[in-house]
Amino acid sequence: MKGGRERLGIVPVENSSGGTIYETIDGLVENAGRLVIREGLSLNVKLALLGHRGAQIRELYSHFAPLHHCQAWIRKNLPGVKKHKTASTAKAAAQAAENPAFAALGTRDAAHRYGLDVLQFPIETSAPNITEFLVIGPKANPAPRSTKTSLLVMLENRPGSLFDFLATFKESNVDLTRLLSRPIIGQPKSYLFVVDLDGTPANPAIRAALCNAKRAASHLAQLGIYPARKMYVS
Repeated sequence: MKGGRERLGIVPVENSSGGTIYETIDGLVENAGRLVIREGLSLNVKLALLGHRGAQIRELYSHFAPLHHCQAWIRKNLPGVKKHKTASTAKAAAQAAENPAFAALGTRDAAHRYGLDVLQFPIETSAPNITEFLVIGPKANPAPRSTKTSLLVMLENRPGSLFDFLATFKESNVDLTRLLSRPIIGQPKSYLFVVDLDGTPANPAIRAALCNAKRAASHLAQLGIYPARKMYVS
């Protein structure tokens, strides 16, 4: 808190093409007890061709992922154009703004920010580009509209410990939506798990599953009880 305001952060946790963003998972684990997940967001990123209307495009800039996912469209519509990878689509737009012969693959918002024209939208991609984000912040009471629960779990290093833990949710018909293992720093061949499930302890079946899961685990803590918004489209 600063000046009566609460500080929150937004971090990416998973991308439909790049997979899990483990830096975020490890940060949540490292700060468990100090920070919790407050909300889940997802964004379906639809890209545009940004440039200078009426100018011939000779060079195209973008992050490596859009260049990869849009390569069929680029070959068809911009044959012979020289491609450049940038650290982000925002940097690509900034680069495109420097020369009328430059263009970028980026968001429509970037066009307004850097004084570019939206030459085409949306650009055809080989697969949807959806990124999940988490809003994180200090501990707080769960929002009334919460629909998800995230857990940090440690299990005994014995045969069947993971099976016993997961069975508690199956028996209560609780849907697990994410199960990730991460090494425990300083403890070779030891792992912890980050588990997401649909629902919250307000549901009696989930409350019962969590009670049984706690007995099956050597350590179980909540990383957050939070709402998940509908998907946004860029």
